Amino acid sequence: MRAILNWGIAAFAGALVCAAPMVVGAMFAYRPSEKLLALMRPLTLAAVFAAISNTCLGFANTFVYWSRRPEPATLQHVAAQLAETTVVPFVSFGCLTAAWLFVTIGTRRQG
Repeated sequence: MRAILNWGIAAFAGALVCAAPMVVGAMFAYRPSEKLLALMRPLTLAAVFAAISNTCLGFANTFVYWSRRPEPATLQHVAAQLAETTVVPFVSFGCLTAAWLFVTIGTRRQG
């Protein structure tokens, strides 16, 4: 939870992009339609790219932080920074997993 509190604007924006397919997937599960299913594909692609770009941004910020430290980074600092960097894709892909599970439910209801 602490790692999410340290997120910047880009991480929150990326998480919102990744939450959009989950919302559309829930709408599809409630009321299936071809229109919503067609919208899921580009939203999923956007969410995957947002997760990847946020991960790259996290690595870049981590490297900048290490380069500006007056003393060398310890293994504990490296591990903590890398762990915080991996939270963003974890949340993003978790949202995508939920989104496609909703689509699965909607597909079962549709047929």
